[in-house]
Amino acid sequence: MNGIEWGNLIYLGLLLAMILSWFVAQNRRSLGKLAQQALAWGLIFVGVIAAIGVWDDIRQTIVPSQGVLTETGQIEVPRARDGHYYLTLVINGKPVDFLIDTGASQVVLSHSDAEHLGLVTPDLAYTGRAMTANGEVRTAPVRLDSVELGPVLDRNVRAWVNEGEMDKSLLGMSYLQRWNRIEITGNALVLSR
Repeated sequence: MNGIEWGNLIYLGLLLAMILSWFVAQNRRSLGKLAQQALAWGLIFVGVIAAIGVWDDIRQTIVPSQGVLTETGQIEVPRARDGHYYLTLVINGKPVDFLIDTGASQVVLSHSDAEHLGLVTPDLAYTGRAMTANGEVRTAPVRLDSVELGPVLDRNVRAWVNEGEMDKSLLGMSYLQRWNRIEITGNALVLSR
């Protein structure tokens, strides 16, 4: 735990001690009533902690994390809690999660996603170079037979396999430029064809 977390823990402990002290002082004569109130406050405290712990799960249930096809045929991608936009595309028949990255010029697959798609073979040639926030990495060009996003199907899409560590594959401008219009409105990124 870092300093802020320790500080929060100490603060909550002192707050709980103060509340318990007040209960004891106010209810010295009726310990049964004191026990009931302490139990009630304890359950409220546990409930609040539980709600905080599962808030991300609740939020993901309420707010979809995948693009939604609108009545006008647009793909609407909600902004994630971290401020980024994420999509799951079906690549060669298999789902792959992507971070939409307008700063990336190409579609870049993480090594693990490329393995999942069966693209990592002994003859994969890492001849390209890319500059990332973590420095220079080697990349290998590949062709994706099919890329599906909702009802939209693209064939023969060029991509790169990143030899370095990546948390998510990147959906860069070479794919996004296939769309007629890209806009950010409110808390959503909208793709139109």
